[in-house]
Amino acid sequence: MGAFHAYDIRGIYGKDFDKDTVYKVGFFIPRLLATDKVIVGRDVRQSSPEIHEWLVKGITDAGADVYDLGLSTTPMVYFATAKYGFKASVQITASHNPKEYNGLKVSGENALPIGLDNGLGQIQEWMEKGESIVPNRRKGERKDMDVREEYLKFLLGYKEDYSALKIGMDVSNGMAALFVRDIFGDAPLYLYDELDGTFPNHEANPLIPENVADLKKLVAENGCDVGVIYDGDADRVMFVDEKSRFISPDLMIAVLGHYFFGEKGEKGIVLQDIRSSKAVGEYLEPMGAEMHTWRVGRAYAARKLRELGGIYGGELAGHYYFRDFFYSDSGLLASLIILNVVSRMKREGVTLSALIDRIAKYRNSGEINFRLEHKAQAMDAVRDYFIGKEKPSAYYDFDGYRVEFEDWWFNIRPSNTEPYLRFICEARTQELLDRKVAEATEIIGTFD
Repeated sequence: MGAFHAYDIRGIYGKDFDKDTVYKVGFFIPRLLATDKVIVGRDVRQSSPEIHEWLVKGITDAGADVYDLGLSTTPMVYFATAKYGFKASVQITASHNPKEYNGLKVSGENALPIGLDNGLGQIQEWMEKGESIVPNRRKGERKDMDVREEYLKFLLGYKEDYSALKIGMDVSNGMAALFVRDIFGDAPLYLYDELDGTFPNHEANPLIPENVADLKKLVAENGCDVGVIYDGDADRVMFVDEKSRFISPDLMIAVLGHYFFGEKGEKGIVLQDIRSSKAVGEYLEPMGAEMHTWRVGRAYAARKLRELGGIYGGELAGHYYFRDFFYSDSGLLASLIILNVVSRMKREGVTLSALIDRIAKYRNSGEINFRLEHKAQAMDAVRDYFIGKEKPSAYYDFDGYRVEFEDWWFNIRPSNTEPYLRFICEARTQELLDRKVAEATEIIGTFD
């Protein structure tokens, strides 16, 4: 059962989970979510057709009908789930993971995420206890469902005039390829916009620097105003400025404020994850934003944004959530809105790099990963050491610890999906940042 994680079911197909696992998950979903119809979509990975076959078999053996979207972005599944009032959906995808991985992202009513603590854990328990699986006498049916054009129309409603922009776009051979040319036309300079589940050019994870290298080169060689890169299932997007500098995705939460608080004149809550730069709130609050900090991951962020009635939110990992998209995340929608801002700024004589420099007032370490067994003890030791030296101005004790001081802050948290302790630090000067990172690294090293 090593494929069950906090947010989804994911792992190397044939090793961490197999068709038997998929069948059982499919069989139990209608019971878990009290429904007789389930939307199913899939990405283009080589194992997705087999997983699709056994997932459909499990759902229909349970007596529920499958509404099959076929090849889909993950946000398209969210769109269909919420818009048409379904109580359950599954996207077959491993998102940004390497080609040998695959998985299942399960959503409930209103496209709210079903994670380990609100449903997947129950399915895992039923499977571990050998819960009886007896096919229903009324076998469900598989029905084709096509929402592509309607979803495309929804996305195009956010598109403004990009004619002033020269855009470089890396589609990562992922699911955004279903839409990019219909949305952006032939004007952008495209990389890897063919669907290919073997990801022959680079892994579909824009957070790894080597995967953004080709986009940076494209931007530099062609004088692009902005570079855009999507992950494998198109629920995340990241950006490169006109100087070919990768932009930390949390800073784009601040950029989005120009659309919602500037162009649209809204006031209200913006959600950020516990790793977000302090600069984001400092930039947005004068615009009318009320910042709220919460846990990492869609399983927590989408629910919290809905609970708060927030306008939008974002994460360091490049997820952006929108009230007007059922409190869900969409890489394509986020890119449309951000390109609106970049285009308007260019007409005002402001480059993307200049805009980011206005926002980013701190030096940031980025996430540093430590592989170790005694995560909890190491986290406590780091927290206690720094609190013992300096009085914090803010303290958060969910998803690890975030401790803020006058001139710097840190977050230390265990990964929900990998065997790592993650540390991130930010300070007003490079010298202060280097010193704090060195102190934390020394403490964590004693638990290795």
